[in-house]
Amino acid sequence: MTTIKDSVHDHIEVDGVAAALLDTEPVQRLRHVKQLGTVQLVYPSANHTRFEHSLGVYHLADRALSHLGIEGPRAEEIRAAALLHDVGHGPYSHNVEPVTHRYTGKYHDDVHELLAGGSVGDTLREHDLDPARVADLVAGEGQYGQLVSGELDVDRMDYLVRDAHHTGVPYGTIDHERLVRELTFVDGELVLAEGNVQTAESLLLARALMNPTVYQHHVARISKAMLRRGAERLLDRTDRTPEELRRMDDHDLLVALRTTEATAATARRLRTRDLYKRSVWAEIDAVPDEVVDADYETIRDLEAEIASRSDLTDGEVVVDVPKRPGMTESTSRVMVSGEMRQLGKQSPLVSALRTAQRQQWRLGVYVPESETDAVGRVAAETLGLDIDGALVSDVRPGVTATLDEFTES
Repeated sequence: MTTIKDSVHDHIEVDGVAAALLDTEPVQRLRHVKQLGTVQLVYPSANHTRFEHSLGVYHLADRALSHLGIEGPRAEEIRAAALLHDVGHGPYSHNVEPVTHRYTGKYHDDVHELLAGGSVGDTLREHDLDPARVADLVAGEGQYGQLVSGELDVDRMDYLVRDAHHTGVPYGTIDHERLVRELTFVDGELVLAEGNVQTAESLLLARALMNPTVYQHHVARISKAMLRRGAERLLDRTDRTPEELRRMDDHDLLVALRTTEATAATARRLRTRDLYKRSVWAEIDAVPDEVVDADYETIRDLEAEIASRSDLTDGEVVVDVPKRPGMTESTSRVMVSGEMRQLGKQSPLVSALRTAQRQQWRLGVYVPESETDAVGRVAAETLGLDIDGALVSDVRPGVTATLDEFTES
């Protein structure tokens, strides 16, 4: 058994197949992949990694298995999946994943090939575990996959608490011990036991509050968008492959960007925090549906048009269009009066949070700081924004302004 001191869960005891997996290369690689990607440019202490998060997920999965009374080989499979659930992440975690997905069709939880071979596959087989079954659990398949990847998964429980701890933002603080203790299976579905509507609401509320404060902070979004453009250019201008990019860590990618002529400027900006600024920051009601739902190629065409009309070069305009607001946590299941119910149909809080999410949604157009004023009007016209009927947020808290008045320091 290995005992590891953790900043969130105190001491984590790692045993069995998980202890053997710890020193495999794919797991150790996670020491060099930041959990929150570029959020560190907003919250300097957010330097925690996918490695420590994976340990936390393993720990909570182990606690859940104990409460659920699951033992033997099935429990070992779940523990292995919990520790390995993030080995498929590329550099800077989710920041670059959309880039590699466009080329490979694979997300970070598609790890069948990765677990089948190499030291991880050997270790799993040495412990009489089937790598394919473990990979299925990582993908959230089957009854027990819900523990690793689902609306009530231990992954979510760990990252909310861990991200809140390392950013210093209190909104992600949840009673993860109670959440783990109250998990149960009913008709093959993972649910929270009777009397836990408020417990489920706390998980939902924590995620809803962390989203605008941490995960979708405008500086994190700008730096993430710049990093993605750099990664795209790296694949377009060099002989590096998407599969190679998927297996890089943060340091590998930053060095590749710095040593490639076409991406050196982006690397310098990220390294020195000389980031683009917001030229437009538009609410969802001010944006045409065809822009909100635009695919990647359409957005790139819009960027090129804005750049051309503003006399800027390719890459100096970034249009950032988030997905429509969604709340998967609202489908969490809780037992109420002996019935299994979805939280979204039981809790009045869900409706209020959905409204808040819609109000927080913003489309961003990012350009070098010296070009923000010049590009704003052109971008609004090109995108068809309703600047007369809707307001665009100013960067000063509590202030809204029309596009003509919008500036950023």
